Amino acid sequence: MPRITAPTVAEHRAAQQRALLDAARTLLARTGEAPSMAEVAALAGLARPSAYQYYKSRTDLLNALVMDVFPRWARRVEDAMSAEKEPADRILAYVLTNIALVAEGEHAVGSALASVAPSEELDAQSARMHQAILDPLVGALRDLGAEDPISTAELINAIVHTGTRLLESGKDLQEVGRLVRDLIGPYIREHGGAAAGAGQ
Repeated sequence: MPRITAPTVAEHRAAQQRALLDAARTLLARTGEAPSMAEVAALAGLARPSAYQYYKSRTDLLNALVMDVFPRWARRVEDAMSAEKEPADRILAYVLTNIALVAEGEHAVGSALASVAPSEELDAQSARMHQAILDPLVGALRDLGAEDPISTAELINAIVHTGTRLLESGKDLQEVGRLVRDLIGPYIREHGGAAAGAGQ
């Protein structure tokens, strides 16, 4: 049995699982390919057999990573939006925070997961994540009195997707953020926002 390095067995187990998830995420972001259990264990500082005490297989580990990455993305976006008082500023926070997460590599991890570990569970989790992120955006647009908040949210998401492509083509995060502010700043200010932004 591995030496316990935390006050309780439960805390030790949680710390080891966290180390394995972080290692898997790092390797996936680095290569775009599903790492082996041996590679993950080595980066986490564990023996390969020890890794199997926490995850039964590579698929089990990847599914756990899906459950870890996607909800954390949604929480980051929701927290950034909640920090803004005005609905208009929450919209800008939504766009800038999503783009910042892309720049940090979270999108690459999600895309890699979708390509290396396609499954019904992954598809369902991805759909839930996108809906969880979209709901507060639609709510902010409703608060602004948008005539068709769902369609408007789709248009705003198109800006996020374009920002993602710009980042992936090599543009700097600050430059993309400036373009976003230039584009939607007038809309934000017209609806009572400061257009100062959040998420960067």
